[in-house]
Amino acid sequence: MFETLDERIQQEAKETSPREKYMKWAMTVVVTVLLFGGLYVSMLMMEQ
Repeated sequence: MFETLDERIQQEAKETSPREKYMKWAMTVVVTVLLFGGLYVSMLMMEQ
């Protein structure tokens, strides 16, 4: 089971281009900033 999973992960890593990897990380950063930014703004609004 784990051997096939390891092989699958390695194969998928080979198939993805560097651009796809950067886009994935960029989208992760954007979603994280929006999520925590929204929480921060909602906390500020609750204090008023």
